[in-house]
Amino acid sequence: MLRIILLASMVALASCATITRGTKTAFVVETMPSGARVELSSGQICEATPCTFAGISREAEFTATVSRPGYRTTTHQVTHATSSGGGAGMAGNVLVGGLIGGVIDANSGATQNLVPNPLVVHMEREVTPVSAPVPAPAAAPEAAAQPLAAAPADSAPADAVPAATA
Repeated sequence: MLRIILLASMVALASCATITRGTKTAFVVETMPSGARVELSSGQICEATPCTFAGISREAEFTATVSRPGYRTTTHQVTHATSSGGGAGMAGNVLVGGLIGGVIDANSGATQNLVPNPLVVHMEREVTPVSAPVPAPAAAPEAAAQPLAAAPADSAPADAVPAATA
């Protein structure tokens, strides 16, 4: 009977990283200067940094778009990687709980961390081109402003030589 209780306890506690770390984490965004808007591709929004998005899956992959008036909008890729704490928890779990615990930890995402977390963004000011003042158009000479009179079609020009008559 003691063996059955001990075995059941080991199976129940086998998912060490899952129990100690959990499958969800908080994702933090900081900007310099603060006060930027953050929108995750998952649809979550924070109106002013610093922000903490709670309950993000440790295995999530998403983009974070950071914007603030007067600054360049930037987009950052967030992914996941095995953390040292998660790897150690899983290794201990395999030693104590066997293969079952290792499989549970690996499939739950408890061994993962979001990368980067926190996301720290140094905002860059937008560069707006400075336009030079446009000079006023130069005044046209008086003669060029008046249209030339057209000569009647049936009359010869004044400087034309009259044809000789025979």
